[in-house]
Amino acid sequence: MPFIGLIVAIAAAGAAATLWLARPIPIDAKRREALTEAVAAVDRELAANLELMTMFDQTRQAVVLENGEFARYRETIEREARGVAEAVTTLYARIPDTEAAMERRGPANSLRDEDRQLIEGWEGDAREAQRSLRRSLDAGPASGWPAVTARLRSRSPRR
Repeated sequence: MPFIGLIVAIAAAGAAATLWLARPIPIDAKRREALTEAVAAVDRELAANLELMTMFDQTRQAVVLENGEFARYRETIEREARGVAEAVTTLYARIPDTEAAMERRGPANSLRDEDRQLIEGWEGDAREAQRSLRRSLDAGPASGWPAVTARLRSRSPRR
C-alpha cells in the first residue's frame, strides 16, 4: 500500500508541474507594439497593391506592385506571427510572376486565361493575407500545451 501512495504522490506532482507550466505566457508590450506596427504597414501596402490591381483591371495597363514595407517588417512578422508569415511571404514571392502576367497582353489588351487566373489568384490571396494579418493581432497569450513546450524549450513565443 505505501507503494501506491508513492505513485499517487508522483502523479500529483507531475500534474501540478504540468499545470504550472501550462499557465499563460505574458505578452511583452514592446514585441506586441512591433507586431502592431508591422501588421499596419504591410496591411497598408497590400491595400495599395489591391488598388493598383483595380487600376489594372480597369485599364489593362501593367502596374508595379509595392514590396518595401514587407521587406522592412518581414523579420518581425516571421518572429511574432509565425502562422501568417509563410502565406504572406509566399504572396510577396509571387509578385514578379503576377507583374509578368499583367505585361503579357494579346490583341486589344486581352489576357490569356492562365494569366488572368494568376492575377486574380494573387488578388484573392492578398485579401486573405490582409485578414490573416489583422487576426494575428487578436491572438492572446500562449497557454496550455504551447506554453508548456515554450517553457521547456526555455523560450517564449510572445516575449
